[in-house]
Amino acid sequence: MKLSTGIIRRVDELGRIVIPKEMRKELNIDQKDPIEISIEDQTITLRKYENKCVFCGALKPAIRYNGKLICTKCIKEINKSLEK
Repeated sequence: MKLSTGIIRRVDELGRIVIPKEMRKELNIDQKDPIEISIEDQTITLRKYENKCVFCGALKPAIRYNGKLICTKCIKEINKSLEK
């Protein structure tokens, strides 16, 4: 989803910007939530950091597939279902 609000924010003297409340609400970002920051070409991307499996919610080591984290247990279950 791409949401353009037309809101312009300035970077303060410490290099910070404020994420508009509407955007934080839309993405379920609360105070102290970790945010993943990445850069590609000339684009900065901010994403709520969640280190858990999108299927079962496990906080185990997981791999990233299409921007989503999946634990090894769920990967094995998906592979089994594909073999049938």
